[in-house]
Amino acid sequence: MYQWIPDALRETWTTIARTLRDRDERAFDALTPCPGWTVRDLLSHLIGVELYARGEAIPELTGERPSYVRNAVGQANEGFVAARRHLRGVEVLGEFLEVTASSLQRLETLSDGEWEYVEWSPEGERSVASTYERRIVDSWIHLQDIRDALLEPADDHGIGEEITLNRFEATMGYVWAKRAAAPEGALLQLNIMGRTARTVRLRVVNARGVPAEASPETPTLELTTAAPLFWRRCAGRINAEALLRASATDVRGDTRLALRLSYAMVMVP
Repeated sequence: MYQWIPDALRETWTTIARTLRDRDERAFDALTPCPGWTVRDLLSHLIGVELYARGEAIPELTGERPSYVRNAVGQANEGFVAARRHLRGVEVLGEFLEVTASSLQRLETLSDGEWEYVEWSPEGERSVASTYERRIVDSWIHLQDIRDALLEPADDHGIGEEITLNRFEATMGYVWAKRAAAPEGALLQLNIMGRTARTVRLRVVNARGVPAEASPETPTLELTTAAPLFWRRCAGRINAEALLRASATDVRGDTRLALRLSYAMVMVP
């Protein structure tokens, strides 16, 4: 029932490893869209997440805390990253391959009951499956961060992309009604274009964004954009204005509400 989780992680982690195989140190030193982090640091972060899930101790972060570390989770992430900055890229990649292979081996043995077990996570109490779905999104976005840092953007349209778009789509009701504060009755039509194309219609009912059926009614706001722009805005990789001004984006209806929506879309800290 939950085989899609290790399948998606394997696909994404394998692509990361393949992307970085036989690279020189300059590639691992390339700056990514994540403030303060290089490609090496992103690999170290992904390693750290898996090690922490195993119960390994977080390395102590010595010296002044970087300005981009804003909370306890960020400090934990930085601890694993800082502990590997002295290593060569090939060494970090080797550890990444070893740690992710071990994680996949463990995940392949989980029963449905173990996937559904509710445990604590930085996002609150979540099932193991929900926690690892978030892990897929994190890994897939960091794959794109690595590609962007190497100036080699690519769209492989794998399981990770589908899961990432599904997860961000699921947040849009909350974003529309609560974060963008769309008025009662306001109708949003979000058209996401590309291989994973979809149309999302949401109406504010009793201050909640709920799915709306297709109808000839003119939406309060109709926003059309490409899938890579949509997920990049939700992940905070582009700013609100960049989304709305992109040639692949079309806005019809309330433009002020469109700007509020675009500012509110970021769901990855």
